[in-house]
Amino acid sequence: MGQVRINELARELEVKSKRVLDLLPELGVADKKSHSSSIEDDVAEKVRAYFKAAEQAEQEAERQAAAAKAAAAREAAERAAAQRAAEQAAAAAAREAEAAAAAPAPPSGARPGLAPAARPAAGVPGELRRVPARPVAAAPATAEPAARLRPRAVPGAPGAAPVAPGKPIYEPKPATKAKAPARTHLDKRFDEGERRLMHPVRVRVKPEPGERKAALREAAPAPAPRPAIQVTITEGITVKELAEKLDVRAKDVIKVLLDRGMLATINQSLDVQLAGEVAQNFNASTSVISFEEQSLQEQVPAEAKGERAARAPVVTVMGHVDHGKTSLLDAVRETSIAAGEAGGITQHIGAYQVEVRGRKIVFIDTPGHEAFTRMRARGAKVTDVVVLVVAADDGVMPQTLEAIDHARAAKVPLVVAVNKIDKPGALPERVKKQLADRGLVPEDWGGDTVMVDVSAKQKTNLNQLLEMILLVSDMQELRAQATLPASGAVLEAELDRGRGPVATVLVQDGTLRVGDPFIVGSVFGKVRAMFDDRGRVLAEAGPSTPVEVLGLTALPEAGDRFQVVTDEVRAKQVASYRGQKVREAALAASSRLTLDQLHEQLQAGTVKELPLILKADVGGSVEALSEQLEKLSTEKVKVKIVHAGVGAISETDVLLASASNAVIIAF
Repeated sequence: MGQVRINELARELEVKSKRVLDLLPELGVADKKSHSSSIEDDVAEKVRAYFKAAEQAEQEAERQAAAAKAAAAREAAERAAAQRAAEQAAAAAAREAEAAAAAPAPPSGARPGLAPAARPAAGVPGELRRVPARPVAAAPATAEPAARLRPRAVPGAPGAAPVAPGKPIYEPKPATKAKAPARTHLDKRFDEGERRLMHPVRVRVKPEPGERKAALREAAPAPAPRPAIQVTITEGITVKELAEKLDVRAKDVIKVLLDRGMLATINQSLDVQLAGEVAQNFNASTSVISFEEQSLQEQVPAEAKGERAARAPVVTVMGHVDHGKTSLLDAVRETSIAAGEAGGITQHIGAYQVEVRGRKIVFIDTPGHEAFTRMRARGAKVTDVVVLVVAADDGVMPQTLEAIDHARAAKVPLVVAVNKIDKPGALPERVKKQLADRGLVPEDWGGDTVMVDVSAKQKTNLNQLLEMILLVSDMQELRAQATLPASGAVLEAELDRGRGPVATVLVQDGTLRVGDPFIVGSVFGKVRAMFDDRGRVLAEAGPSTPVEVLGLTALPEAGDRFQVVTDEVRAKQVASYRGQKVREAALAASSRLTLDQLHEQLQAGTVKELPLILKADVGGSVEALSEQLEKLSTEKVKVKIVHAGVGAISETDVLLASASNAVIIAF
């Protein structure tokens, strides 16, 4: 049965991935937490059916709402039309009533409303005194236009000339005694300022700049507060990914960043601290996990406890220098590797597999010299059981105490191997007493620390030691699942001239196969080839298997987490982001000589520096040498590490040494 990713299904349905994730628990799938998780095809069909039904229901609701809205609009239009008709009818009736009330009465020999004719001046014949009255129209409709067309009397203007008798004439009256012509109710309303317009005149006033936006902001309702949510973020999260997790638009996140003085694009990576502060603006709290953890959560569904099978224990051998750690491993593996090491001191972290009665045990040999304390601490972080080797003739030494502290810090059980019991000056009981004083009480003394007297040279009690290791590991119930994508830790990395960057990886869970893409620290790569501790080519490596991996783009740091990924693009982006952070930290830590510092040095006297360039075959040796050489600085001479790298001395190193007057030290 096939699978489909949640984000692809959401893109197909044109919905957000969060809606699909919220629906899955209702369908019986409660273990999907990310939009990149995959679901079965039958579950995907249920999701499609759900959203299809929801879409149909939404369309039906929209159709019914549109029909109801149209019906309401028609009803409102009918009511408005009826109201307008009633208002028009009432207005017409009112106008008719006012017109009837203002109409003149029938004529009774003289025109009503006009004053008697003025007496003529002296010398005018008497027959001209009588002026026939002007006939009045019967209907007021004809009298109204006549009254409007009649010119008004102007003060100081001469009156009309006398006319012959028998002709109807309008005799104007003096202005002081003239009476205004009869006027309708509309004229009265105009004079009183009660002008009613059919269409009100809309005066457009240009608003001031920003006034319209301010008014809109004041009129807009306040947005509802967002509910508090919890989101999980990883290092190097982009603006787009953060917006998807917060369920907001990317431009809203960009606006928040812009308010903080940061101009960001949609694909720009953010620090986890900055991303958390941005999320607080949207009422969201954040939890930070590594990219490896997120990748594992996306690839691996919630598995039952019964699916995990027992795995081989990983054992770290620790102890003081020259107490016989390598000789003990040599005796266990029945090989001889101590002869090929410089000065009899283990230079690299080595990982070896041995088989005891059909069961495998993985041994990690960490250096015992004081300079390699950090390498030994790395070895304790990946181990299940620590074998503390103490020489019976020397007893507890300073590095023995350091090994005990590392094991206790890692909360790893200890198995003490009292070595060199075959030597004449061996005092195993004294060693047990010294360890008991440090809190490691032997079992035969009533404590809980397993102690075995062994001799690596004579191969005495080695089987008993291996059985005790298996017994202690069985008490921890060590389990792993081989079907998961591989995850583990880098024990050591070196630059091989013919093979390029090579990393020694301990697979802690899952199965690593050739061709798997992976990320380790700030390095991305694909497994091109794998080799076991005996140099044999492997096609796959299960849990608790140490392998050498080829196919890295650069050298990782020892102790970095190794994780197989499926999203190669995202893995490359995270690796690039981590590399950028490492470079920024290196630039910030680099010392720069300012003029003030130079002046202080000149006043204090000549300060000499010894610039050094360190090259070694593995990264652990470089770190150890750097720490020890920097401790040699004095008030007169300061040791300065100009460059430290892994691999053979190259022409670039020589040119750098020539330019900086540095000394090259190779180890």
